[in-house]
Amino acid sequence: MNESRTDNLRRGLPMVQARDPEALEREKAKLREIGARSGLWRRWRGYWSLSGPGWVQSALTLGAGSAGSSIFAGAVFGYKLLWVQPVAMFLGVIMFSAIGHQLLMTQARPYDVFRKKLNPALAVSWGAVVLLASIIWQFSQYALAVNVTQDIFDVAGRTVPKAPIALAFLAAGTALCWSYGQGSRRAVRLFERVLKYLVLLMSAAFLLVVIKTGVDFKALLNGFFGFTIPRDREGLTIVLGALGAAVGVNMTFLYPYMLLARGWGKEHRGLKNFDLGVSMFAPFILTTSLVVIACANTLHVQGIKVRGAVDAAHALAPLAGVAAGRVIFSLGVLGMCFTTLTIEMVICGFVLSEMFGFEPRGWAYRAATMTANIGILGAFYPTPFWLPVLASSIALVMMPIAYIAFFILQNKRSYLGDEVNRGFKGTVWNILLVLAILVVAVGAVVKIVSLF
Repeated sequence: MNESRTDNLRRGLPMVQARDPEALEREKAKLREIGARSGLWRRWRGYWSLSGPGWVQSALTLGAGSAGSSIFAGAVFGYKLLWVQPVAMFLGVIMFSAIGHQLLMTQARPYDVFRKKLNPALAVSWGAVVLLASIIWQFSQYALAVNVTQDIFDVAGRTVPKAPIALAFLAAGTALCWSYGQGSRRAVRLFERVLKYLVLLMSAAFLLVVIKTGVDFKALLNGFFGFTIPRDREGLTIVLGALGAAVGVNMTFLYPYMLLARGWGKEHRGLKNFDLGVSMFAPFILTTSLVVIACANTLHVQGIKVRGAVDAAHALAPLAGVAAGRVIFSLGVLGMCFTTLTIEMVICGFVLSEMFGFEPRGWAYRAATMTANIGILGAFYPTPFWLPVLASSIALVMMPIAYIAFFILQNKRSYLGDEVNRGFKGTVWNILLVLAILVVAVGAVVKIVSLF
């Protein structure tokens, strides 16, 4: 890369550089050793222990929205729409690979890059939309988490008020989120590991339901590779909406800052690709597919209409048994809500620290993370219809804009120098990136039209 460091871009995060540079150097040495290994499996096994940011992205996107869309897809269309989430997330991974490439090559903070290399108004708009979306979407996380928890207690014959449940989630989410802002690399790794195992537990919960209900393997193959597109308006809206919204605009902000928090650089290129594939793509596809299959096996076959996760758990109970159908399914949904709830706090901390110029650590950062928890009101009061509609519409409009911005940066020589897209490989990458932009744009338009 030919770029000099005279562009005044803010680079890196104090979580690594100021506190634990020795651990980062040891990790780079280990990556060189892993890269020298013969055999893809041996390299992947080495990367597994170092992965992390991708798990956080999986945990974020596996929230109340993913639970709801997967339940409806399985209940209404059976196995037919299994292909939608893999295609949507594949295009998301393509864009995130470009975002990661830019970050690893420059170590520059994206908000500052948007402000100085593109347009200050774009940076402010991006940050403001991400902040708004993270707060508004927190309402649905708290609401669903509390409802599902109450339903689990109901199975045990106990009634628990909403307040202690909501406060328990607030306390647990805050403790996990604040561990991330302690200013040490060890705390960052602990945060990522907790989310990794929570995502794996989610998948295990839904897998138990699928094992109990069985799998139609012929329908499974047709669902993944038949690429069925419903002809009715409702089905087409579900498909295009899912394609455009599998990756949220808040993820475009969070992902590069997670890489900065880990101190990743050029030496981490192989690990970055592994992390996106194995830690972000695979868990998301596995979990959402298991939810679709479970609902297809039961709700779709029986012609049962549901309004959400709690209704789905009730409908599964007589078909799969109370333990497997209702409690375990509910625990999986609960995990989806809790992980997303926690990460939305981290996002608010990052956004406000960048917009107001303080470092993401200490009490200023902690106070910033708590803005997301305005959403705890969703546990007690019905969210006004217009609020999520407004937030979703703004976020959906911002999503293709953010994609276009990263596409421009990917081809901006004054920013990436010799690392810009070029040659045949660069052309292929640009085609894929443009495809991702178009799909997100079309999906956003369809989703916004359906909201109104």
